[in-house]
Amino acid sequence: MKLLLIQGANMEYLGRRQPELYGTTSAKELDAMLRRQARRLGVSLDIMYTNTEGAAVSAIYKADRAKVDGILFNPAGFLHAGHALRDCLRSIGAPAIEIHITNIEKRGRRSITSDSAIGVIAGFGVDSYVLALEAMVSRLRGLNSVTMRPS
Repeated sequence: MKLLLIQGANMEYLGRRQPELYGTTSAKELDAMLRRQARRLGVSLDIMYTNTEGAAVSAIYKADRAKVDGILFNPAGFLHAGHALRDCLRSIGAPAIEIHITNIEKRGRRSITSDSAIGVIAGFGVDSYVLALEAMVSRLRGLNSVTMRPS
């Protein structure tokens, strides 16, 4: 099973940018944590950071052509205006899970991309990523008995 994590704008500064909101775990530490968890789950995980929405879109289409099994993504800075990212996620075959470190609803934010995801995991700090990884693997292995369908 092959998964791709796309980290959107500003995520490369995780641990340095607004630690009061996003914590002190660095991007490098998060990547190591996720790679360890992916190994434990027996899946392959590629991680990409980009500050450019077009690069995220291109990476997702490339992954789709390569038959990636699932997409994990934190739109980050693309949260409010990521229409191209949203449309891209709607057009691929693989399911996607949106991830946020903070509870964006509590902060009064609305995600443009969330309706293209099978689910959103938010508000658990960097553990949101681990939860999303585990949820995706569970879903792809058919362990999740609930089928999520867009309304």
